[in-house]
Amino acid sequence: MLTQCSVYNVNMSDRLWKIVYMVRALCELEITEGLTDVARKELIEQIGRANLSQIQEYKEAIQFTLKSDVQELLSLKTAASAYIVHQFDIPRPKALLGHQNFTQLLKLIKHIRELHPINTFNSLYLSAAGSNSSVMQRIKEELSQATGLVVDDSEGDLLIRIRRTKNSWDVLVRLTPRPLATRGWRVVDLPGALNAPVAHVMARLAGIKPHYQVLNLMCGSASLVIEAHSIERTARITGVDLDTEALNAAHINAKAARIRRSTSFIQGDAAQLPFRNADFDILLADLPFGNLVGSHEYNVRIYPRVFHEAWRVAKPGARFVLITHEVRLMEQILADMPQWQVEDIRKINLRGLHPRIYTLRKSK
Repeated sequence: MLTQCSVYNVNMSDRLWKIVYMVRALCELEITEGLTDVARKELIEQIGRANLSQIQEYKEAIQFTLKSDVQELLSLKTAASAYIVHQFDIPRPKALLGHQNFTQLLKLIKHIRELHPINTFNSLYLSAAGSNSSVMQRIKEELSQATGLVVDDSEGDLLIRIRRTKNSWDVLVRLTPRPLATRGWRVVDLPGALNAPVAHVMARLAGIKPHYQVLNLMCGSASLVIEAHSIERTARITGVDLDTEALNAAHINAKAARIRRSTSFIQGDAAQLPFRNADFDILLADLPFGNLVGSHEYNVRIYPRVFHEAWRVAKPGARFVLITHEVRLMEQILADMPQWQVEDIRKINLRGLHPRIYTLRKSK
């Protein structure tokens, strides 16, 4: 574990405390399992290696010391949530109610609230083992009274996590009232819609370059289209879906993301695409898992046809990045179609499911 990055005197002024914390803070990103390497790369690109130290990757998190303003973390696209971490050298959580510890916790909360417009936070939620214990209940009550925030036992704006580590108790306070994964453009959220950070990772894995022609098969409500556009705004991105409701949702979300001019949506069958041969540099797809969308029997029929069509419209050397839960079916298809070369397969944890993200390349 990392050590506490700064030591604070409770008598120092709020202004000085804030300056110290902004210059050097222990932070943590919550990441979808299986994607920490991509998230780490984005973190370094966004913040700069000089402003980061002691980066450590875990199964579903990245922890690091940040030497610049924590507000820079709010623009990260691959993280589900971002936190400031304060490590308290205490024997048990009850000690958080002591004057010095509680004062430090309140200063941290105040700093995070000041990152946002007034009245952004109205409720708080405490996540901890034994959250219903008398000690945790008292911590919630004291925090509520001190901050003026209402306790919400389901999903509060201010999320505070308390956890035991080897040598201390960590308190993590989320930097935003909603997870970073919650995108403002998602006006319409259809069942089975792809998690935005996962969509962003897929677009990164595709290696989209300026002015590339990009095709999103079975585009649904446009998660992949919008996240791909956020990476390369000069790319020409086309979404195709057979379902009218999905296309309507895609149009609404794309409008909310302000990208309608650089994208197009076409009603069409992914197994019979209305495009010429070798038209696209990149293909993306969130294929039906057979759970919320479609069925295994349907997938067995449609997957081979989709892969043949994808190969037809892809340029030689084009990448095809897709996500699916149909692992055995994919193994069979890839064995039958060696013209799709496998560059990468990664298993992720997505709401309890364990789909794979495949990065394929069309042989030249």
